[in-house]
Amino acid sequence: MITCPECEGRVAAPEEPRVHEIVECAECRSELEVVGLDPLLVALAPEVEEDWGE
Repeated sequence: MITCPECEGRVAAPEEPRVHEIVECAECRSELEVVGLDPLLVALAPEVEEDWGE
């Protein structure tokens, strides 16, 4: 389990986490991005911007 940085709720960690993987907090529905693996760290995922994918 990891802690949501937005609401401090408990989030189930992915079985095989990868950096940049997105997980969702079940309590506040925030999208969280895996930013570190040892230890497992998450941060709020960046919002999709208009020029992404150009």
